[in-house]
Amino acid sequence: MPPKFKFTRDEITTAALNVTRKAGSAGLTARALAEELGCSVKPIFGLFKNMDEVHEEVLTAAHSLYKRYLAEDMAEGKYSSYKASGMAYIRFATEEKELFKLLFMRDRSHEIISEKRDEIRPLLELIKQNLGIGEDAAYIFHLELWIVVHGIATMIATSYLSWDEVFVSKVLTDAYMGLKARFCETEGHGNGSNQND
Repeated sequence: MPPKFKFTRDEITTAALNVTRKAGSAGLTARALAEELGCSVKPIFGLFKNMDEVHEEVLTAAHSLYKRYLAEDMAEGKYSSYKASGMAYIRFATEEKELFKLLFMRDRSHEIISEKRDEIRPLLELIKQNLGIGEDAAYIFHLELWIVVHGIATMIATSYLSWDEVFVSKVLTDAYMGLKARFCETEGHGNGSNQND
């Protein structure tokens, strides 16, 4: 009698996450997942409708892992909370290259992407408090600095460059200070909202 493989959805999702880590999102196939689990594809499709559903679960699991990176680095106190958020993003790209690509470098052309200020509300509050600038300026400040953070993370995730933490920290500080000088001057330290410069 053939062995009966019993897995939970979480166990299959964890295995799928591991396949994605090793082979990227394109490498996550039913065959590769079954091989990772050491079984046939039958247990997978007993718990998931199709591989699209598995991919969605992996996306959710990868996002949860990224949020843990963010929470850990912001709580650690090594950097200011705002800087720690950027350092965590880059650390995730360094340590979880394929999951970073899945979350932040996938084709988003078919998705409806709206301005989601609520998701970054804590970061905007930090910027407003630290710099004394208004809501809209804080949002633009964050977007402009995040271009730098994402650029570094992307180059690390694709092995275009390999910078150590000390140098990355210096680059982020330089970018932050440059933007701070411009935005604080433009905003008049919170007394205006002109962003034409």
